[in-house]
Order: sequence, then structure tokens, then C-alpha cells
Amino acid sequence: MKILAITNQKGGVGKTTTCVNLAASLASLDKRVLLIDLDPQGNASTGSGIDKAHLKHSIYHVLIGEKSLKDVVLRSEKGGYDVAPSNRDLAGAEVELVHEIAREMRLKHAIAKLKDFYDFVLLDCPPALNLVTVNALTAANAVMIPMQCEYYALEGLSDLVNTIKKVRAHLNPTLEIEGLLRTLFDHRNMLANQVSSQLISHFGNKVYKTIIPRNIRLAEAPSYGLPVLNYDKNSKGAQAYIELAREIVSQSKQAQENIKKEVNHG
Repeated sequence: MKILAITNQKGGVGKTTTCVNLAASLASLDKRVLLIDLDPQGNASTGSGIDKAHLKHSIYHVLIGEKSLKDVVLRSEKGGYDVAPSNRDLAGAEVELVHEIAREMRLKHAIAKLKDFYDFVLLDCPPALNLVTVNALTAANAVMIPMQCEYYALEGLSDLVNTIKKVRAHLNPTLEIEGLLRTLFDHRNMLANQVSSQLISHFGNKVYKTIIPRNIRLAEAPSYGLPVLNYDKNSKGAQAYIELAREIVSQSKQAQENIKKEVNHG
């Protein structure tokens, strides 16, 4: 099971759009997918067609220890994947967990009980480096960082990389940045192309080959509670996320093959 934390403390970079549409795209490739909404705004839940206003239970109840993850999971019928939804209740988890023992490990333990049920677990992190984000980074085995190719992008990236290093040192030694995802990209924009080149020169193969374009269909789909694949599967946005899903599945297969080779040689 691959657990991918999708995070960037900078808002408006297409993080939730990526979570919802990557989940649907992986599901379309016959993968079993769980999307965990860790943002109190609950946008990944509504974008998956789930009514966050009338939830009986949410990921909040999992983090405070009242429910198991299995108890709160709902089906995104149109998207073809499962969702552990969120709403404003989650904002209180930060305060309630402050004095709890092993509070950073709550999500990790919850996900571990479902390891045989899913191929991919996607974690939609809040746009902040808080305790919920630390829970996500502790539970994950890889990190995806969606980012716009603009002037301040690299500045915010250094803070996030430092947080990931701290989590790796103290809580999750196997955590790796899997890739940087260029989102809301406009090929006509000279600055975007310059920053994209900088990212590749700094991070090399840590930059996903797939680029997510700025696309009106991607912006419209959430208002219908649909992934873009269900809203307009022929749009450039939908095609880009399918391509990203294929790239991630391919990377996962390659990583598994490398592990097998190491074990056999060992």
C-alpha cells in the first residue's frame, strides 16, 4: 500500500484539486484508492460528492480516538474511490491532541489497520505545517508537493523540505519526497517556464514529468461535486491527471521491483 501525503503550506496551488482528480484517475486504472481529507475546509470531501455539512463522523473522530478509520469511510460513487471526509470539526483536533501521548502517530496507526484494503492512500493535507500535517507526514511513505511555477514558489518550498527532514529524523525515517508537481501551468508564461527549469536543475528526477495545465474544466468540476474525469474526461485537465496516475503507478512498480532485487541479492 502506497501512502502519499499531498502537501504544501502555501494555499491555492491545486493541492485539493490534485487529491480528488488523482484519486479518480487511479481508480480508473483499477486501483483501490482511499482519499483522506485532512483539511478542516473539507474541499476534497465536497469535490468527491460528499455532503460535509451532514456528516455523522469524520476524520476528526479518528484522530481523537473515538472511531476507527473504517467507521468513517464513505464512497465517492462518481469518483470510484473511498473518502474519509472532513469538516470544521477537524480544526479542534489540534487543541485536543496537544497533551495526548504519541499524538503524531494517530493517523499512522489508523491507516495500518486497512493496509490490505487499498493500493493507494492519498492524504490531502491542510495548507499549514501543523499537528495534522505532521500526522500525515508520519503516516506517509512518500510526499507529493504540488506547486505553481511562480516567483515565491521556491521560498516556501524550503520550509516544507525542512519540516520533512525533521519528521524523517524523529518520526518517520523512511519518508521521501517522491516528487514536485507543476500545477496551474501556462506554457505561454515566460516566468513559469524559467521556474520550471530551475526546479528541474535543483531537483532533477524528483520533478514529475507530468505537468498539470491551467484548465477551466478543472476549476468548474468541484462545483458539481465531481472529479474532472467525470465532468469532462476529454479536457486537458482530465488527461493530465490520467497521465500523472500512470506515472505514479509506473514509479510504484519500479520501486517494488527494486526492493525485490535488493532482497534477492541480500
